[in-house]
Amino acid sequence: MIVSILLLTAVTCERVSELWLARRNTERLLEKSALEVAAGHYPFIVILHSLWLAGLWLLAWNANVSHAWLVVFLLLQVLRFWTLGTLGRRWTTRIIVVPGETLVAAGPYRLLRHPNYVVVVGEIAVLPLCFGMPLYALLFSLANAAILTIRIRAENAALAGSPRANPL
Repeated sequence: MIVSILLLTAVTCERVSELWLARRNTERLLEKSALEVAAGHYPFIVILHSLWLAGLWLLAWNANVSHAWLVVFLLLQVLRFWTLGTLGRRWTTRIIVVPGETLVAAGPYRLLRHPNYVVVVGEIAVLPLCFGMPLYALLFSLANAAILTIRIRAENAALAGSPRANPL
């Protein structure tokens, strides 16, 4: 039980700190004449992630934690921090485009077009699996896939006009 509470607390603190960082980065980018694109879907992302985490707190706070799935989840966190570190002040939870800036092609972006979404897809599925909740993982993964389809199309369209690479 204590491991599940510690894991959920860590994920909750991570999410709250990421929202703070994203807001700070968004404000800085907008001050540099950046543009937010396709903001209409963003509330649905917030709702989905809030329901996902709240449901895990409700249903899994006292669950046993699978060590194998926990290792997978921790590996996803390595990719998450690598991605955030690579983007630095350009990372945000919204689609923000700074005219004239080139796309990042360093770090995980050398290997994947959207490493942050790989992490998000993985986390939505893997954290519930840590608690032995495969149906929960499936249901939220399907909802996340629907939202990410909209999100990735909008982001790709927004970034299509940006120069292609920034080796950072």
